[in-house]
Amino acid sequence: MEEYEKLRGYDAPTWGQPQKVWICHSSATPTTEQRLCAGWCGCHDGEHLFALRVAEAHRTLAPEVIAAAIEYVSPVPLFDSGNEAADHGMADFLWPGRETMEAIAKVRRLRGRT
Repeated sequence: MEEYEKLRGYDAPTWGQPQKVWICHSSATPTTEQRLCAGWCGCHDGEHLFALRVAEAHRTLAPEVIAAAIEYVSPVPLFDSGNEAADHGMADFLWPGRETMEAIAKVRRLRGRT
């Protein structure tokens, strides 16, 4: 639930956004190389993502990764904002359907949780 709520912060003006980049839920394990979330990159204007500016300033991401994030265009439709993505994710939070349960199981498997 908290993860969905965090998405909303990236819709704020640049100066009011979170400083941390959004990591792909299917790569956020100690055993895999972490990648930026394609949905996060694709639904926001990367030029205005404060987290990318912080990563650039602290050199925690390579310049080519930052450029790719800014230029990314998704091959599939995405939500128009972090708010829309959070609303969608929270819609069936109390009574998740089959697809949601399968997605949760996949993420838990990838993160080594049962």
